[in-house]
Amino acid sequence: MRLQGKVALVTGGGTGIGKGVAKRLAQEGAVLAIGGVEVLSSAFNQNGAKNVGGFTAAKELVNSLSEECVNAIAIECDVTNKGQVESMISETAAHFGRLDLVVHCAGVITAKKVADLTEEDWDSIMTTNAKGTFLVNQAAAAQMKKQGGGKIINFSSIAGKTGYAGMAHYSASKFAVIGFTQALAKELIREHITVNAVCPGIVGTQMWKMLAKEFALPGETEEHSYQRNVNAMIPQGEPQTAEDMAEAVVFLAVSDHVTGQAISVDGGACM
Repeated sequence: MRLQGKVALVTGGGTGIGKGVAKRLAQEGAVLAIGGVEVLSSAFNQNGAKNVGGFTAAKELVNSLSEECVNAIAIECDVTNKGQVESMISETAAHFGRLDLVVHCAGVITAKKVADLTEEDWDSIMTTNAKGTFLVNQAAAAQMKKQGGGKIINFSSIAGKTGYAGMAHYSASKFAVIGFTQALAKELIREHITVNAVCPGIVGTQMWKMLAKEFALPGETEEHSYQRNVNAMIPQGEPQTAEDMAEAVVFLAVSDHVTGQAISVDGGACM
């Protein structure tokens, strides 16, 4: 187990990619703090509601992991709230004694053409995806500096490398994540802290369930829309999984000399 005894925090860890990452980190021997938000300030997200149940999902995962004798805690946190983010970091470090790895998975998405975007659409996506990354990374870096090192892994997207019609605001937020990751990596490079990003392709989470519905052609089912988009966007012709993303996270978590990178796990979409 390559992460035996390491302390990891996964934001958005109760669902989707975050859940897959958390479970794999546990398999690799890490102890875990799993962050999740129950109610968002805006309904402009893939769930189409303010109540997204992220903290409930985090607690359920902790209970499941505990049955497997994994040491894990759930922390309620809205990553757009500076005070809550700082409390999440400090609570994790206080509970486990340190913080070795932060995997920032929390994020939101909607699909709209630029002509139809409202300021609330834009602000909701940018605040969660870009500002949330800044707040989590800032607080994590401060803790890691005090203890002499650590690793930060952010989640961007293939939409952070290529713009897609109907997703300009989301692409802008995910391009921001990559730029921020590269800049912070340079700032922390002599502090024994690495900062990297993972860029998923198409993973069948709630985000892509929503996108499949939004991008469906007339008379097309969500399932057919999903597969058509996979075929059109992914050269390998098949979707990626949360487990694929977790593999990349583990690689970055054990790599001391990889920093400032945005690694695509996308079946060749961005090659």
